[in-house]
Amino acid sequence: MELTCAVQRYDWGKCGAYSKVASFFKNTTPEFEIEKETPYAEMWMGTHPNGPSKIKATGEYLADVIKSNPECLGKDVIEQFGTNLPFLFKVLSIQKALSIQVHPTKEQAEILNAKHPELYKDPNHKPEIAIALTHFEALCGFRKLRQIQEFIKAIPELRAVMGGEIVDKILNDEEGAKQLGFKRFFTCPEDVMATQLTALVERLTVSDDDFRKKMLGPLIERLYFQFPGDCGCFAVYFLNFIQLEPLQAIYLGAGEPHAYLFGDCVECMACSDNVVRAGLTPKYKDVETLCEITNFKGSLPEEKIFKPLKDGEFSVIFKPPVKDFTVIQYEIPVSVGKYKLPARNSASIILIVNGTGASQQKLIPGTSVFIPAYQEYEIEVLDDLLIFQAAANV
Repeated sequence: MELTCAVQRYDWGKCGAYSKVASFFKNTTPEFEIEKETPYAEMWMGTHPNGPSKIKATGEYLADVIKSNPECLGKDVIEQFGTNLPFLFKVLSIQKALSIQVHPTKEQAEILNAKHPELYKDPNHKPEIAIALTHFEALCGFRKLRQIQEFIKAIPELRAVMGGEIVDKILNDEEGAKQLGFKRFFTCPEDVMATQLTALVERLTVSDDDFRKKMLGPLIERLYFQFPGDCGCFAVYFLNFIQLEPLQAIYLGAGEPHAYLFGDCVECMACSDNVVRAGLTPKYKDVETLCEITNFKGSLPEEKIFKPLKDGEFSVIFKPPVKDFTVIQYEIPVSVGKYKLPARNSASIILIVNGTGASQQKLIPGTSVFIPAYQEYEIEVLDDLLIFQAAANV
């Protein structure tokens, strides 16, 4: 069943035809007109009520079809999650940084939802995986302490924001000092933050190229332009700056501090909206909760790359340590002629990213199809295909 998907026009999205979201949607919805100045941020494939997919041929909501035919989810999915599709599949096109955020565990989400249902609207966790379609940039996880210390020594504005007592604790490797310093970014008086951030940007602008590069000058300047005076700009000195090339991935489990900065990706997540934010955002910032649930363990950037496993002759699988979702990546050469996507014990959604093919429908970039559990899906390969398939990890 081919899907008609929801497009979200958040202000951080890429504008016009530069957005893969817009180009994918235009491919499959010819009457859709791309507006040059409009940001097209996300395309949603699934049953989430904020952007539910429909069956293209009938106009029915996918959620209603599943409700009427729950067996299409697969026995293992129903046993684990009931009669609901447990994942949400997306395409993201990012021009402007998303917020510095952390997702809660399921137990934490239940507590937050009970205490503050207006902020945390469901009791579910929100692990997610992002697989790059273009050059992709993100902040992900804490740096090693030695790196943080080097930045503190080299940047007087950073020391001024944190204050001498916290700086001394970090430089002396005191337990919990990293947590104190990170929290300080988000609780520093706004006038102090704005003054020191402006001073840093002005100094970096006139510094030599080598110093600017080492001190992440281009990144700081970009974030400062997007969010003038925002406390999150300084957080790049505590969090790893990750640059992915196409088909590389990062996995973001509970407690992992992160922010997507730029690029296009496919993303799959548990079906939830639970996000605890603290910087690079005009939205509500819950600093206390974020610092309570954050994992402060340091790592190297290359350790954050989430690698897939071999799945088949032309496929690899990204298997996160949760049951809610998994993502299979297929690269199928035209020389194959015909290819059968194997049956899965979970309902799934496929997305055509590159190439063309044919099945019950024409397959072009942007086509998404819902496949019931236990069913193969045969494709006539007309041009080299890149396909992603989201399913439950059961």
